[in-house]
Amino acid sequence: MFTAIRDYIPFYKRNIRLAVPVMITQAGQVFVQMVDNVMIGHLGTEQFAGASFANSIFLIGMIFCTCFTQGLTPFVGQCYGKGEHHKVTEYFKSSFILDIFVSIAVVALLLAVIPFMGHMGQDSDILVYAKEYYVTITLSLIPFAMFFAIRNFSEGIGITKYAMYITVAANLLNVFLNWVFIYGKIGAPEMGVKGAAFSTLICRILMFVAFAILIFIIKDYKRFTSGIRAPFLNLGLIREMFPTSLSIALQGLAEMVAFSLSGIMMGWFGKIALAAHQCTTLMSTCSFMIAQGIGAAATIRVSHQFGEKRYEDTQKAGFAAMHMAVVFMGICGILYVIFRKSLPYIFSTDPQVVELASQLIIIMATYQVFDAMQLTNGASLRALKDVKLPLLYLCISYYVISLPLGYFCAKYLNFGPAGIWFGLVIGLMCVAFLFFFRFKKKTDGYIKGKF
Repeated sequence: MFTAIRDYIPFYKRNIRLAVPVMITQAGQVFVQMVDNVMIGHLGTEQFAGASFANSIFLIGMIFCTCFTQGLTPFVGQCYGKGEHHKVTEYFKSSFILDIFVSIAVVALLLAVIPFMGHMGQDSDILVYAKEYYVTITLSLIPFAMFFAIRNFSEGIGITKYAMYITVAANLLNVFLNWVFIYGKIGAPEMGVKGAAFSTLICRILMFVAFAILIFIIKDYKRFTSGIRAPFLNLGLIREMFPTSLSIALQGLAEMVAFSLSGIMMGWFGKIALAAHQCTTLMSTCSFMIAQGIGAAATIRVSHQFGEKRYEDTQKAGFAAMHMAVVFMGICGILYVIFRKSLPYIFSTDPQVVELASQLIIIMATYQVFDAMQLTNGASLRALKDVKLPLLYLCISYYVISLPLGYFCAKYLNFGPAGIWFGLVIGLMCVAFLFFFRFKKKTDGYIKGKF
């Protein structure tokens, strides 16, 4: 056993070097989300629930767009591993233009949802706050998607630190602007929940502009960006990348829609249940988003090793990422349970919300390990451009197993809100093991020369 662990040590080290900047980037985003929710939560339960409901819908579009941009990474990563740097530039040009059009289309669809928000079974007193927040946060999606397009190009060539620098700086600015616009400080109007969304819009525009400038002035990027010339759109490359990008986006969308639908079902139990669900989801998102740094490292390392045709190392890079994520998420789950009575107070001072959230946290904590498995193995499969069958696995796990089971437990077994979370745990467990065995089967096939 110790010999096997020793074999993985070089892979742990390489993964950590790539993962840490992304983890810090993700932690910064988690921090801002927490600050947003803390500030909104202290405005009142109605405002907190309203922003929660708005985010349940907005996140569907955001996840689709940001995941769609991830379709670039395996193409860039494999070309980089092969030393085909001119192809890296061509893929990036076409992908960036495609991402702009997709993000604009998604924003239009999200705005078209507004007239239907009053027909989703939510309390009428939260809808005013939900709509105020929703419109502005939706507009921030276009610059955010453009930032992610550059970030995924950067990660594809193994550079993760500059996205970290930009995100950390933007997050600090976001906290300050929240204080200014939510509460109306230093002469600004008091905007309440809309102020949080407005601050995010400003920061996401600045994030994109800063990164766009950096890739043309920093040496590590200039060897790729200096070759950018018209035409900017290569239809052949678009046709090659689009199925992968769409499948990755649909995976992210399928998972997020499942969680959004669970949020809507929570709303059927009232605003207390919805607010408690938001508290629990935010804590789960904290560990998940930070662990995404390990997932990003898996995609980078697996795609590079695969491009170099080092198939045993390809498998080890993916498994090493899984080991790291399982340990991290397992520790997070234990900490959530230990501090379950205190953590909800970060987001709400309503004793009913805190009590229910402390119960849901116990269930949420149990799936942290499964979340780590599906995250890293899914990222490794993306690096191999193996995305279609994993999409089917995910849809079956969530829509055939998770949501129906959660609804049945909540309504017919009288588990209430806890039943919905129980369904999510079982669904995630299924997809985690399906992804693991798929990655092992694929890499075993390459090692044995079957592909």
